[in-house]
Amino acid sequence: MSVTPLIEARGITKAFPGTLALDQVDFQLMPGEIHALVGENGAGKSTLMLVMAGVHQPDSGELLVKGQPVKIHDPNEAQQMGISTVFQDLALAPMMSVAENVFTNSQPVDKMGFVRFPDMFAATTKALEQFDVQINPRTPLYLYNVAVQQIVEIARAIQRQAQVLILDEPTSAIGEHETERLFHCLELLKEQDLGVIYVSHKLDEVFAISDRITVLKDGKLVGTVKTAETNRDKIVHMMVGREVDRLFPERNGGQHEPVLEVRNLSGHGYHEVSLTVHSGEVLCLFGLTGSGRTELARGIFGSEPPSEGEILMHRKPVKIGHPSKAMELGIAYIPEDRKRDGLFLEKSLKENIIVTRLRALSRSIFLNSAKIDAQANEAVSKLQIRTSGIEQRASSLSGGNQQKVLFAKWLARNPKVLIADEPTRGIDVGAKAEVHSLLRRLANDGAAVLMISSELPEIIGMNDRTVVMREGRVAGILDHDQATQEEIAAYALGKIDTTLPPTMEEKI
Repeated sequence: MSVTPLIEARGITKAFPGTLALDQVDFQLMPGEIHALVGENGAGKSTLMLVMAGVHQPDSGELLVKGQPVKIHDPNEAQQMGISTVFQDLALAPMMSVAENVFTNSQPVDKMGFVRFPDMFAATTKALEQFDVQINPRTPLYLYNVAVQQIVEIARAIQRQAQVLILDEPTSAIGEHETERLFHCLELLKEQDLGVIYVSHKLDEVFAISDRITVLKDGKLVGTVKTAETNRDKIVHMMVGREVDRLFPERNGGQHEPVLEVRNLSGHGYHEVSLTVHSGEVLCLFGLTGSGRTELARGIFGSEPPSEGEILMHRKPVKIGHPSKAMELGIAYIPEDRKRDGLFLEKSLKENIIVTRLRALSRSIFLNSAKIDAQANEAVSKLQIRTSGIEQRASSLSGGNQQKVLFAKWLARNPKVLIADEPTRGIDVGAKAEVHSLLRRLANDGAAVLMISSELPEIIGMNDRTVVMREGRVAGILDHDQATQEEIAAYALGKIDTTLPPTMEEKI
């Protein structure tokens, strides 16, 4: 007896000005299946997802829900058909409470139409318990970081009891522990015959959780395979059309002179942190959600100045009360959320690249257009940014190319220290390899690189040393040879005594 797909795309074609985003694409999601959708940036994954979510209308082809042809005109109509989507760019109301976000447009009400807040708070607590994180349902959402906000959005989708759950990069801002909890929840949903479309660049996760994998490239369907019958190398080859020989560049292992030092630094979310980043070194920083990694980075850069402790550059104490002072000292910062904190999305690629060097590119009170164009074109060529030209808006670039623009913006200043917070978040395997090579090249040229990542394979592949944080404090500092997944996880989870032995204190 054949099983009817929960949702099916037949010959879907969608074009935008100058781009054929989807070309005759077929896709099926079966009940009780987790179906991964992968491909490079610009492959058409997001467009196919948005067509099924009702955001875009296909130019040709048809969608079927439970075997019936349908026209999905908007996301609300998709929800009524049992299709719920969690977008990478979160659609939340940060000034409202956690509970109000989880129960948007579906609050429990009494006979008079008033919201039953105690019931809503209790139901929210229950919905979030499965993620094993401490979240107060009454607290305004903006007080939580992006990782918690993503968990809230996933919880909202699940509580709507959708039959089709579309997850767009669901773990891009959450740590290993929350990812494990998410996978557990998805397995429970499978048992209820719910179908999940899992859009992700993280192939380790794709192989850990999916039943089938569909690969898109340049808007075309490359193929659909059973996860158990393929491997990572085959999927990468299907995605990029070539072998990616080396995901992580060779290390030279070099620690040289101390460039950036923090001593007993305390601030919002971190306490008495001490570490040193040397020239020629990639120092990786790992921790679970709430460990204080991003808060520490923002403190060093002056976005949220620390309350205690000291920062040294080249062994000399400095005061960094504002990002402008950090920039003056040669510190660059790639933020975790490139769209919110890193780029001017409605400005051109050129304007984003030169924004950190306006004084250097000006003649008196006027900008030197020739120099600006030359620098922007040089960055496009050097970083291999795929664009129609330097006047293209940043918002229209793929995620990987947006990330390259963000790097170009800071590399223009030849930084002495580069702090990169989740530098490969939401970009494909090919672009990740390019970012890894770029970070290593910077270190080899003498810069000090502090790389924050929630992906253990990335930490292990890139680190010269690894600092592990837990609950706002340094739990351990490991040399490259010591930094195994088991050892790092043990420090992050508190399974190892967090009192640093003398040998580790000396390395700080």
